[in-house]
Amino acid sequence: MFVSRGLVVGFTVAVAGLVLSGCGTRMNKAPVEDRGTSSSSAPAPAAQPGVVIGTPIKPLPGAENAGKPGYYTVKPGDTLIRIGLESGQSWKDIARWNNLENANLIEVGQVLRVAAPSAAATATAVASDNGVVTRPVNSSTVAPASAPASAASIPKPAASAASGTVVAVAPATPAPAAAPAGEDDIAFIWPASGSLIAGFDEARNKGYDIAGKAGEPVLAAADGRVVYAGAGLRGYGNLVILKHNNTFLTAYAHNQSLLVKEDQAVRKGQKIAEMGNTDADRVKLHFEIRRQGKPVDPSRYLPAR
Repeated sequence: MFVSRGLVVGFTVAVAGLVLSGCGTRMNKAPVEDRGTSSSSAPAPAAQPGVVIGTPIKPLPGAENAGKPGYYTVKPGDTLIRIGLESGQSWKDIARWNNLENANLIEVGQVLRVAAPSAAATATAVASDNGVVTRPVNSSTVAPASAPASAASIPKPAASAASGTVVAVAPATPAPAAAPAGEDDIAFIWPASGSLIAGFDEARNKGYDIAGKAGEPVLAAADGRVVYAGAGLRGYGNLVILKHNNTFLTAYAHNQSLLVKEDQAVRKGQKIAEMGNTDADRVKLHFEIRRQGKPVDPSRYLPAR
């Protein structure tokens, strides 16, 4: 059928016009963001889940006691057992003094009481030319006891508000309190009969390493009370810690087996463990004497052989 060329061209132009018209209609209806809106009407950013904007961070328990005598700030890697060894206290006593419901849950930066509340609260004010110096008064010697101590977080004494004029006085560094008469007079004995294979070195070896054979007896170096018996302190293996009084602890590490329980009273020379090589490179007894929590050279306290 014959179709005029002019008719085809006209029809093509008409169709193109309709297509362009349709495209223009759709573009005009597309959503457009109004960027001219003032900042005051912009919605506030949503808070992140779990974060309340403007809420101060809650301080860790006992933070108000940081740096005070009789308190300890928890460091990375600390456990209550290690803190007890370093402070010369039973870990159970520390838990009880601080009302810790779970002794395994302590936080880095948390401040713990590591002195008996009665001893820490009792102080003698001494007048001096430089101001007032407070000296903590030691509590009486702790006799061995068999009654277990209940585990308990930090007592939070209310801070008293100061009134009137406050005069800033540079705090004096308290000298270590002298032990009550008789507390340094413990007659220690050697805890094992083997030869000495490593002596005391404050930086590398905090006690004596004594050679022996697996199963040989490990003896209590003096009368005391078992404040720890277990394997919860890394590097010590099966460990026994005895508290002899307010001044001295002794530690017996790497044992094959433990023959005493926590809170048990023991006598000097009593067999408390059997020598072994737990957490050690050979069979040996690692023995420490700690004075007020600090390791001291056993040669100062053990009799000469």
